[in-house]
Amino acid sequence: MSGAEPEHAPVGAPEPAPVRVPAEPSGAKGGTAFVAIDLGATSGRVMLGVLHPPAGDGPAGADAGPPAGQAAPAERVGTASAERVGTVPVERSGTASAGVVRGRTDPVRGRTDPVRVELVECGRFPNGPAVTDGGLHWDFEALWDGIVTGLREAASIASGRGLDVRGIGVDSWAVDHGFLDDDGALLAQPWCYRDARTDAVRERVYERIPFAEHYAVNGLQDLPFTSLFQLVASAAERDGRGQAVPGAADADAAADAERATDWSRAALVLLVPDLITYRLTGRRVAEVTNASTTGLLDARTRTWSDAHVERLVREFPELGDLRSRLPELVEPGTAVGDLRPDLGDETGLGAVPVFAVCSHDTASAVAAAPLPQAAGQREAPGRETPGREAAGQESPGQESPGRETPGREAAGQETTGQREAAAYISSGTWSLVGLELDAPVLTPASREANFTNELGIDGTVRYLRNVMGLWILNECVREWSEADGAPVDLPALLEKAAREPGGRCLIDVDGEEFLAPGGMPGRVRAAIDRRAPQGVADTRPAAARVILDSLAAAYARVVHRAGQLAGVEVTAIHVVGGGSQNDLLNRLTAEAAGLPVHAGPVEATALGNVLVQARAAGALTGSDGGPASRADLRAAVRASTAPRTYEPTPSRGLPA
Repeated sequence: MSGAEPEHAPVGAPEPAPVRVPAEPSGAKGGTAFVAIDLGATSGRVMLGVLHPPAGDGPAGADAGPPAGQAAPAERVGTASAERVGTVPVERSGTASAGVVRGRTDPVRGRTDPVRVELVECGRFPNGPAVTDGGLHWDFEALWDGIVTGLREAASIASGRGLDVRGIGVDSWAVDHGFLDDDGALLAQPWCYRDARTDAVRERVYERIPFAEHYAVNGLQDLPFTSLFQLVASAAERDGRGQAVPGAADADAAADAERATDWSRAALVLLVPDLITYRLTGRRVAEVTNASTTGLLDARTRTWSDAHVERLVREFPELGDLRSRLPELVEPGTAVGDLRPDLGDETGLGAVPVFAVCSHDTASAVAAAPLPQAAGQREAPGRETPGREAAGQESPGQESPGRETPGREAAGQETTGQREAAAYISSGTWSLVGLELDAPVLTPASREANFTNELGIDGTVRYLRNVMGLWILNECVREWSEADGAPVDLPALLEKAAREPGGRCLIDVDGEEFLAPGGMPGRVRAAIDRRAPQGVADTRPAAARVILDSLAAAYARVVHRAGQLAGVEVTAIHVVGGGSQNDLLNRLTAEAAGLPVHAGPVEATALGNVLVQARAAGALTGSDGGPASRADLRAAVRASTAPRTYEPTPSRGLPA
């Protein structure tokens, strides 16, 4: 999204069993591994990604799995048999992951068979915002402690297996950030995007710089917590004329003053994954996929928009020298620096390179989504100017808000689909639904449909809309569990929800009334009563079915609209992330969209993180010995996972 993340193991999907790594793994020791630091809003993890060569390259007797080049067969699920819950294999060591080969993992050159990735969880630690200093903040030091502990365990596991750890990468949710002072110290705990301090700021900004002018540059959908709004809130709780912002309470005056003090002392703004990378290496950079969610980046040039930043500062002088506080931008795959010597000693990892990966966790997940290559889509990394179409794209510095992106219809008219493409859903607490494109879509029609243009791997654009995802069900289950004094049996709840009549009531899952935590079952019931007061029983399974029916219908609408606006024909949907384990939601999505749904990998974010590092380190190359393409990365994903396919039933479907 233009902000938050698909959290790990959302409540709407069964929690996978913890990974247990055998003390003496079977098969030959040795090989290459990479560490993925993967931070979500409910938990953080440190994962070890082990590269295995194609079957047949290992020593005799190694666990070769399927024949070389053949992934575990995908399971096709008809709608009549897809009511099962929690049966999707999780691609982790010690589970039903297919195709692990023990053996040589030197750089793989000139092969037609893909390598495979084994993921080993080395540490998991809780995360979540807490009310401190007058608002919702993240406990950054607790995150850091969990990361260091996980890195120690990764070093221990790698040593025990004789693995050569060749890189570390960090991904997390987006938009949230911290301020560094002149000495590089973190001034305060980062604010959480769910804090209400930006509620009044968004309209205040749009009064001075209309949404259309923002969209023409950054291509971002209208969301209340974009980094731009957070920065305006941090700079001052009072506008340039000294008038109080509507909704700011006198009781918050002390907190407001503290926020202004933090901003006045800030020398640099770093997003959460960049803060971690800075702590690891001592180098301060901003990786572009996450930076594209700030509202300050030009979606066409993949650079900070000096013109847009200057306009913002003119309208909000309290922002001061904002441009000087924005760090150097780097693309995914950039070697940022080696692990600091003290951390190398403390963790046992030594001087390991730290790479900028797709640091927005959704960008990493999309990089690992096994999407087919669309006709005419750019493939080779780094061989064309990033972010621009082959012909006619504006050059950097041409930031005319009124100009349309070449190749798109002017005046907001939809384009006719000229090629086929698969959509993706990065499914978790939030769901990011969209397409991978070569260039942003900045038309008035796209803006009015509230689609976002976030940056992706290899110069691509993640053209998507943010859908509320499993957050609503998460919150209901949490509150039901609190009321019961024991955890709700989620598989049983979903089984009962599957037996409820479908399509009776659809609620607006993207309504802002569902954004804040607390009181969710009551808000869902109120929404049901407004739409179908007599048609839906006041039971938990009925409520869960309405939520999932509504979510599937929202997915279908967004997928079809994305295809219309981008001028492509969508032929399938790939669901990745924790929410891909929810069989009922996958089936309902296939029915609502009238398209096959391919579910998996569950661990798409960690896989994308590892594969970008492997390519950057030269451990994963293309058949010509050059850098691996996106198709090569996704071939490795398909070889490493066991997807499930849900076919639509032509006679059924949900109202759109």
